[in-house]
Amino acid sequence: MILKRLLGSKATRSLTVLSVALEAKRSFDRGKRTRGALLLVVAVFAWKWAVLGMAAQGLVTLLRRGRPSVPAA
Repeated sequence: MILKRLLGSKATRSLTVLSVALEAKRSFDRGKRTRGALLLVVAVFAWKWAVLGMAAQGLVTLLRRGRPSVPAA
């Protein structure tokens, strides 16, 4: 019950949407348009389902961990 209340709070949803949107911006800056567009879609849905946004961020972190980060020129 407490976890459901925490994940459903307005503050948690706002932070989730903000962090997913920032991750989308990073993807666009690195030239990964498809990933950025998918993350923007996830950011929209993350307002309703915060767990979806958290899961997407975890997946992006796992994908990025496998490859070295290349800064944009």
